[in-house]
Amino acid sequence: MTREPPATNEGWYALHDFRTVDWDAWRDAPQRERDAALDAGVSFLRERVDVTDAEDGSSAVFSMLGHKADLLVIHFRPTMADLDTAERAFEDTAFAEYTDQTNSYVSVTEVGGYTSEEMTKEPSEIEDTGLARYAESKLYPEIPDSEFVCFYPMDKRREPGENWYDLPFDERAEMMDAHGEIGKTYAGQVSQVISGSIGFDDYEWGVDLFSNDPTHIKDLLYELRFDESSSKYAEFGPFYFGRQFEPEDLPAFMAGEAVPADESADADSSGHPHGEGGHHGDDGGHHGHGDSEGHGDGHHHGDDGGHDHDSDDADDSGNIRGELEDLDIYAGQPHGEDVYAMVLYSEADTDELFEEVDGLRGNFEHYDTHVKTAVYQTKEASDRDRSAVVSIWETQSAADTAGGFLADLPGIVARAGEESGFGTMGMFYTVKPEHREDFVEKFDTVGGVLEGMDGHLETDLLANCEDENDMFIASQWESKEDAMTFFRSDDFADTVDWGRDVLADRPRHVFLA
Repeated sequence: MTREPPATNEGWYALHDFRTVDWDAWRDAPQRERDAALDAGVSFLRERVDVTDAEDGSSAVFSMLGHKADLLVIHFRPTMADLDTAERAFEDTAFAEYTDQTNSYVSVTEVGGYTSEEMTKEPSEIEDTGLARYAESKLYPEIPDSEFVCFYPMDKRREPGENWYDLPFDERAEMMDAHGEIGKTYAGQVSQVISGSIGFDDYEWGVDLFSNDPTHIKDLLYELRFDESSSKYAEFGPFYFGRQFEPEDLPAFMAGEAVPADESADADSSGHPHGEGGHHGDDGGHHGHGDSEGHGDGHHHGDDGGHDHDSDDADDSGNIRGELEDLDIYAGQPHGEDVYAMVLYSEADTDELFEEVDGLRGNFEHYDTHVKTAVYQTKEASDRDRSAVVSIWETQSAADTAGGFLADLPGIVARAGEESGFGTMGMFYTVKPEHREDFVEKFDTVGGVLEGMDGHLETDLLANCEDENDMFIASQWESKEDAMTFFRSDDFADTVDWGRDVLADRPRHVFLA
């Protein structure tokens, strides 16, 4: 019998560096030596989290619970040499003298071809935009900002009568698909990174699960235990569980204080440990729809931030919000700074698109972090026959994960902010029903002004398919300054004043630089 292995494609290399602290040596050390060690430790961790040691990648540090380790530092880097350098650089710090490396795991992120051989191509060679983004996010993951992490290695069983590698390809693929269907129900709650380790370490795969609620991780893994691909063919190594904290909190960690050190200042409304942003943008994956051989069909989604702009533009966007605030214009996330928007455009038939979105929304609504998901359609007179899918969540990781599922919708052509130039969105124009026609006419008037402005590329008015009074405006500009020129104009100020009388809720401006 010919045994058919799935094709795979590999991305970034991964190192899980587990450390225990020599607490006796730490307590006995003079204060000046401990201070110097902490300075060195914070500096090392901050430089790795900021990825100053390589062209690309992602790192994070975690406080581990239980006896297996005290600290975990996770690195994803483009080359094995980058991992080697990071590991040895830590050993060269004064802080490392008070730690022992009690365990480690070496692997490489991968995607496999169980559900689609297209997935095993380089993302730049995949024609389907959603599929390309999905593959890229799995190969080059950003560590989510989620508070909790669970890491474990695993194998596929090779026992008489229960040998995964003796099964026909189609049978394995069918089980992987069923495995993934379970994971889909945890969209927005659990993110994952899967990496292959055959030849690199003692097991065949390593799995990272991230969540802001530890019971979500437990519930997911418990449910998957009953899936045939796990119940009959999965074997697991040790499980490690920890909490993420910022490098600057290392002194608090070593002092036995709470980390993050100041949750009242840094936590967002969901208990997220690091405020609004991610380390490098988002993370986002979701356990259970990926193509890796060992762990099911698990989507790892979301290299797009919940702010709808690239992480490199985060400071720029913050400056924009501040500048608009000086003009008495609100410029935050929809409904406030504690929610995150994911917006994608589709050229599919609106009815077909809505049916697909409605099915996903049924799953999304099971989660407390979900605020709203809807389909918006451009006006009939628009030159661009496309719809927008808007999904609003209370946490960035949830928005990113949802975005990964939404990216697989039919006809997806662009994610907001991907087009050239600089984009803005005026969201949640909830119009009083008696003023809807007036609002549309006002948009046409403002649209005429925009067409004559330097740097303006296009502007669309889109309305919710289920509520014609719920709208948003999407604009594209050649540059930030071109957009700001409009926001500073008397025409825009007059429009804002006029809107106070016709809108049931104030608009929010979201920047997509």
